Amino acid sequence: MLRLSKNHDPKKNEQLLSKWLPKGRTMNSLALEAEQVLTETIRQNERKKTAASLTNRLSYFFPRLFLTKSKAPGSANLSALKEGTLYPDWKDQLDAEYNVLNQAINKHVNVLDYGAVGDGITDCTKAFTEAIGHGRRMVFIPEGMYVVKGIRLPSFTCFVGEGMGKSIIKLSEQAGVSSTLLTNTNPIRGNHHILVQGITLDWNASRLPDGQKTSAGNNRSSCLTYAHVTYGWVKDVEALNAGLHAFDLSSSFYTYLGDGTWSRGPSKYIWIDRVRGHGFGDDGVTTHHSSHLLITNSHMCFPSGRAHQEGFSNSNGFEIDDGSNDVWLIHNSSSNCFGGVEIKAHATASAASNVHVYGHLSVHDNRSFNFRHIGHHLHTDPDSQSAFNISAVNLVAIEPVYTDLYKESSPRCLVVSAYQNVVINQLTMIGDPDYDYQGQPAAALQYKSRFITLRHVSSSHFKTAGADIKIFGGNQPADNIQLEGLNFTDSAPIAIDIGSNVKNIAISSCIANRLDGIAAIRATEQSAHLSNIKTTGYQTSIKFAGKPNHLS
Repeated sequence: MLRLSKNHDPKKNEQLLSKWLPKGRTMNSLALEAEQVLTETIRQNERKKTAASLTNRLSYFFPRLFLTKSKAPGSANLSALKEGTLYPDWKDQLDAEYNVLNQAINKHVNVLDYGAVGDGITDCTKAFTEAIGHGRRMVFIPEGMYVVKGIRLPSFTCFVGEGMGKSIIKLSEQAGVSSTLLTNTNPIRGNHHILVQGITLDWNASRLPDGQKTSAGNNRSSCLTYAHVTYGWVKDVEALNAGLHAFDLSSSFYTYLGDGTWSRGPSKYIWIDRVRGHGFGDDGVTTHHSSHLLITNSHMCFPSGRAHQEGFSNSNGFEIDDGSNDVWLIHNSSSNCFGGVEIKAHATASAASNVHVYGHLSVHDNRSFNFRHIGHHLHTDPDSQSAFNISAVNLVAIEPVYTDLYKESSPRCLVVSAYQNVVINQLTMIGDPDYDYQGQPAAALQYKSRFITLRHVSSSHFKTAGADIKIFGGNQPADNIQLEGLNFTDSAPIAIDIGSNVKNIAISSCIANRLDGIAAIRATEQSAHLSNIKTTGYQTSIKFAGKPNHLS
């Protein structure tokens, strides 16, 4: 089975992912179809427009100065595909601003001319600071290892090396735990037009004592942070051993003032392309309270989890977190993380919304694709005001596993919790037939997730799982579920398991094959609308506690 190492070349992702495209279909056509379904879903599930009320609580770190309100998520926020491409329509604006950056550069400098020495010993902080100046410079970093205590980039700066593994910038042994290796100069007022390209960034977490957590909180302690940056590019960059995040695209500061609130000073119009990272204490690529973000052709793997308590590390390859909006992930990959792609929010923050994932390869992550708004799951919890609108195409989950990062978490290919308006077009789930999944489902739709569409789903080799897809019911059931074009081959004893109180579910064009299966579809109430169901080898093809409403 496929393995992805720390040195995996993410430029190969598009080719690898093409293996799982349906015959005769392209990523573009699947993406367009998904966006059309999502748009129609939003129209059907139009929410009442209510102004978000501000909480009376103060931020733990910063005053209410950093709080702002945003309009309720909905169709007005859903960005359109650029015609004939997988990219958002706003990428043209970002490309135009790249030309503005190039025209603004009036001086090319080499850090060696300012006293930098790439010997891995000499402190080069002062040399880098003088080379960068006040911006409008192309700063070149020749091959070598340069030790610094931290670097800050002003607006209109190009910071360019000779490539990953050649131009290496390493955080000094004397740097504090709150140090960020590379960031912009002014997160309060904001910066703009910054390019980082062709370098390796080493946060050097090994300088800290064993057992010490490696992060100081908020948006610090990372390899590269863009905080309140408008128009930024990060290309061909490697991030190693970050205390917190490998790459952080965020607002001036993170705030946690309640669902329906957003932080001031967002980053906007940022493109990360062909980056990779490993050894990060929390997440590989993360976003907070920011919008118009594009993340492409990148690979994140093997986190250390040292930013968390041992055994409780929510360390994801790609995390689209609190208050993020209009985020696009295209042809990325992850391996051996807690989550491959997690779209989420904390209970005291707004959820990420309007997120588009076009092609992602997850190998040996614990939860390949995890969409959730914490604190909005139980029947006593409020419904999320912000967890809306996810589209995804050609998601591939290969052999999710138990992990020491989060010891109590069972493996899943897909989890959707508390989100509404989710469309996934082409989901491939491949298990290990010899692995013990301990009766857990391979995919779960749960905890008040609603208006979920899964199209063209295939699942195989989850022999010890409880079900391929489980739709949880109870006091906080998932609802309004559509499953279309399903193929289950030599997999779980139950293909689709439907819990109690799931009121609206439609299943069409389902093929299920297992020699010793219990039931292709099992439901506890009269809730399912079924058509064109074909099964082989199951003891009971369709098993209901009562008669279904519709069966054709």
